[in-house]
Amino acid sequence: MRFKDVFSIIGPSMIGPSSSHTAGAARIGRSARQALGEPPLEAVVSLYGSFAETYRGHGTDVALVSGLLDYGTDDERIPDALRLAEESGLKVSFRAETRPEVHPNTVSLLLRGAIGEVRVKGCSIGGGNIEIVGIDRFDVKFSAIQPTLLVFHADRSGMIAEMSAILMGAQVNISHMQVDRESRNGAALTVIECDQLPGDEELKRIAAIAGVRRVRLIDLAAKKDGIE
Repeated sequence: MRFKDVFSIIGPSMIGPSSSHTAGAARIGRSARQALGEPPLEAVVSLYGSFAETYRGHGTDVALVSGLLDYGTDDERIPDALRLAEESGLKVSFRAETRPEVHPNTVSLLLRGAIGEVRVKGCSIGGGNIEIVGIDRFDVKFSAIQPTLLVFHADRSGMIAEMSAILMGAQVNISHMQVDRESRNGAALTVIECDQLPGDEELKRIAAIAGVRRVRLIDLAAKKDGIE
């Protein structure tokens, strides 16, 4: 993998015994929460490989739920995440699954909120680093180290150019972009990793493009107070 910054080498500031099983898991959970775009009311968590074998003993369950509560990896509330989730009304169920072809630290989260739902698959690859490899029906691959836009839209000519022009006008540099689509002229997902954080105005303008269904921003550097 390419190392994008010092975080990729030394790992995050974190609470928990293992960067892979806690910090990485927390970042996957938080990425899923932000991909949903609202506080989750229900989460079905499917774990694979070593995650499935050790998630209780290594605190992976606690870490994932802390991410769903939108906590950073150094948040002092992480040890109490299961209790705090229950008190907030978030229902979480865990399933240990078997699928030998996936990365050993893989989790799939199906989140449901008051408005919508999303399925996110991610892997914890060491040192607190993660790869998000699936969003709903789309194949993706991003680390969430940088601010990352998820733009769900109809596949049509000019769509990518319009998104890029809005970001360029705001002096937001695109470091990496990928597109997956169900079919020609069908549903598509564009993932845009940015060097700068896009502002609310840019998000609104992208959301207003003809054919865009929804826009989500994954920003794991943001400081949050948890479920609102």
